Amino acid sequence: IPSGLQYKDARPGDSNGEKAREGDRVVIDWEGYTIGYRGRIFEGRNKTRGGAFTGDDKDFFRFTVGDGSVIPALDEGIRGMYPGGIRQLVIPPELGYPASDPDHVRVGPKPLTFSGQRHLDFVLRNTGMMDKTLLINVELIRVDKRWQRER
Repeated sequence: IPSGLQYKDARPGDSNGEKAREGDRVVIDWEGYTIGYRGRIFEGRNKTRGGAFTGDDKDFFRFTVGDGSVIPALDEGIRGMYPGGIRQLVIPPELGYPASDPDHVRVGPKPLTFSGQRHLDFVLRNTGMMDKTLLINVELIRVDKRWQRER
């Protein structure tokens, strides 16, 4: 992809469903890894990781495609996916979390545990030569089309 995002479909999803497009509200499950920090997980699919309540169910993440509420790589990477699909995104720093939002308040997704946030921040705020490339596996759970929500 010209932006620098690399991805691989691990599972294509249900082609009878609707593809995720601009303006659609999507529901995802995701996990993230810091490639430059020994591949440490900063968010786990289905379960929270590394917190005092490890193993408790977590909520799915929801956002509207194209509204700027998520990192550019996730917004770009979710497009064209079918529900049930799993896609692995290799995210260069310029498509990841912006330096202007160091606490990940405006742009998500945000790790749900303190330790996950700490692992991510260690990489992103490191001024040394550490590789800031991230790996995110995303599963598209549901697509709510814009026209379905406007009724």
